[in-house]
Amino acid sequence: MRILPPIFHQLHGTLLLVTVLFVTSLTSSGYAQFLDQTVDSKIPAKLDSTYLKGIRYLVRSQDDNGAWKSQDSTYGGNPGVVGLAVMAITAHGDDPNSGPYAQSVQRAVQFIIDEQNESTGMIGDRMYDHGFATTALAEVYGMVDNDKIGPALQKAVDLLVSSQSKNRRGGWRYDPGTTDSADTSIVGCCMVALYAARNAGIEVPDEAIEKGLKYLSTVRTPEGGYGYTSATSPNPTRTAIGHLAFSLARDRKTEGYDEGLEYLKKNLKFRDRNYAFYFEYYMSQALFHADEKVWEEWNANNITYLTTIQLADGSWASDKGTTFSTSGALLSLALNYRFLPIYER
Repeated sequence: MRILPPIFHQLHGTLLLVTVLFVTSLTSSGYAQFLDQTVDSKIPAKLDSTYLKGIRYLVRSQDDNGAWKSQDSTYGGNPGVVGLAVMAITAHGDDPNSGPYAQSVQRAVQFIIDEQNESTGMIGDRMYDHGFATTALAEVYGMVDNDKIGPALQKAVDLLVSSQSKNRRGGWRYDPGTTDSADTSIVGCCMVALYAARNAGIEVPDEAIEKGLKYLSTVRTPEGGYGYTSATSPNPTRTAIGHLAFSLARDRKTEGYDEGLEYLKKNLKFRDRNYAFYFEYYMSQALFHADEKVWEEWNANNITYLTTIQLADGSWASDKGTTFSTSGALLSLALNYRFLPIYER
């Protein structure tokens, strides 16, 4: 059974019933349809089989407590990685409350909530964990039947805002108490979390978004790339992160936006060997929100690439662990389904 994107949950009465029947009729044919494109635009069979193999790997390898630590000691017990896995599973569009992967999703969501510090709102030990976990809570808020998600999400957003307010650069670093430094990777992670929370109906101050974008503009190089802590040594992974933040702000007229897209277009065949699947995760989103035709070119190649390197058990592997790698790979493909709110144009 497929679920509808959150926007449809706001509809009532006959219109909702007609919409549900219409979407059900599309998916019953054996194909998943793009809800924001024509009915003839079908998910490639190769993609769906690849994606399902990845989901089934995650479900099989999950611990009873909702994490993946016993099968993946690298990062499988980190709430941020668990958050990525939650998004990867729900991005396929199956009902998270009664569908085939409902128990897996609900266990993982509860794990994230249990990992939150009740007094500070921090999820995990580092802002990477907090950012990805917050995004996951925002994406499933109103989708998963768990009344603890809303309060946990609010606390997580409050922590993001208060941490940023103490940071002189207007961003975030590994520790929420850091005041004198920030970096593109963590800032991007936290910015996406704020956008996702705002989409979910949580109040996010405009100032927080503006300060985050201002920081990212300070690390953008003249050729449109993004550095790590300064406007030097850009690479495609960081550029995808920075460019996505401006796209999600619907700020395409900002200085450097066009140059950033051109930088990414020149690197469509790039693969980050040091941060495999982290690059794919961000590159797919950055291109999807910036230029549909460019994303289509990237997407076709990305499907072929990821299908080719997927392991027999349905996972993807890297030195970051199979949970992170598999989740990142799946989320880079999930734009084809577009069931996650953050993946809506």
